[in-house]
Amino acid sequence: MVAITPQPPAASARLTIQSIEIAAETTAIRSLDWDRDRFDIEFGLNNGTTYNSFLIRAEKIALVDTSHQKFRQLYLDLLAGLIDPAAIDYLIISHTEPDHSGLVKDVLQLAPQITIVGAKVAIQFLENMVHQPFNHLIVKNGDRLDLGQGHELEFVSAPNLHWPDTIFTFDQKTGILFTCDAFGMHYCDDHTFDEDPEILSADYHYYYDCLMAPNARSVLAALKRIEKLDIKTIATGHGPLLLHHVPNWVDSYRTWSQEQTKADVLVTVFYTEDYGYSEQLARSIAHGILKTEAAVELIDLNTTEPQEVRELVSISAGIVIGMPPQSNTDAHAILSTILAAAHSKQSIGLFESGGGEDEPIYPLRNQFQEIGLIEAFPPILVKETPSQSIEQICDEAGTDLGHWVTRDRTVKQMKSIDSHLDRALGRLSNGLYVLTARRAISPAQ
Repeated sequence: MVAITPQPPAASARLTIQSIEIAAETTAIRSLDWDRDRFDIEFGLNNGTTYNSFLIRAEKIALVDTSHQKFRQLYLDLLAGLIDPAAIDYLIISHTEPDHSGLVKDVLQLAPQITIVGAKVAIQFLENMVHQPFNHLIVKNGDRLDLGQGHELEFVSAPNLHWPDTIFTFDQKTGILFTCDAFGMHYCDDHTFDEDPEILSADYHYYYDCLMAPNARSVLAALKRIEKLDIKTIATGHGPLLLHHVPNWVDSYRTWSQEQTKADVLVTVFYTEDYGYSEQLARSIAHGILKTEAAVELIDLNTTEPQEVRELVSISAGIVIGMPPQSNTDAHAILSTILAAAHSKQSIGLFESGGGEDEPIYPLRNQFQEIGLIEAFPPILVKETPSQSIEQICDEAGTDLGHWVTRDRTVKQMKSIDSHLDRALGRLSNGLYVLTARRAISPAQ
């Protein structure tokens, strides 16, 4: 059964919402944004997008994620038509990005008794977002939550896909893996599932390249954690749900991520989640780096561990840092770790986050220069809301850095090409050669 609610007549863009039973006691609530044509710098959208939420009605009732703020009334009306919100026991937050958690505060107003379930970092982020006390349950990898009637939920830690607080949720009864951004795509149509992979594959790959490729190592770690699960359906946060070709979709992620991590040259980009425009600019820089033959790892200064930082910096050819707020002592400790692990054969790039209280950029720049690091691009200074031109500057800075750290490989490739070309030319005898080609004639001609 599918229920579709049309947009209000006064809406400036086509917004519709649909609900559909996708498994036993499980309903998908899909907010369809038909006309969205841009999603941050990474995405120029051709097919709109969707924001997917899910309701599990067992002995205990769980809502998995909410929706974008633009769907507020449509979503809340549909939810109230499906169930009395006051009856919901749990609200599971896959991650706190606003397009999925934008209505958490509204749900809390309707159901103040609800328990919000999420990773430790997600709960911390939400406390700063909703500005009111709420019941919560912090879960980590392997934890379980029994809703009754066979719906035992297992949580899978999946940090950096693509936010640091991401968790997957696996329902043992239905075999549904709720993944939010992972395995998703920006594709909006009335089909709930992936019946025709050919029309989806380009958007699926594009989405991976823009959001997941910068954290390919984290993708592989998450794939390792889910490989023993008997997954029937992947319930994504964007686009159609994956039902008919699950192994192929998962194998694509594995193949692409293995290709990324095999790259000889790695650039680590450090940013500060939920501060200024740090993540937005970091992803713009990462987008530029990925245009070269370098791999990228995006790391949140708030949630990373010193040992992880030391390991990443030690194998990185380039380092990029978005300045954290001056009051963030944990981030400052990580900066000290980066400085201690950095060496003169690396390149460095710095950018302001634009949060209003950024750590000064030039003293840190001087410290890296004293160590001997080469500056791949001038410091990027942010004094106002980043425009598309600032994002383009970041993108180009990332490309410049990528070319710099892969310069040795490029030289070797050029020498190899020159060597093969010389040998080929040496086989030609002296004289005049005339090359001809036949132009294909189309049937229309």
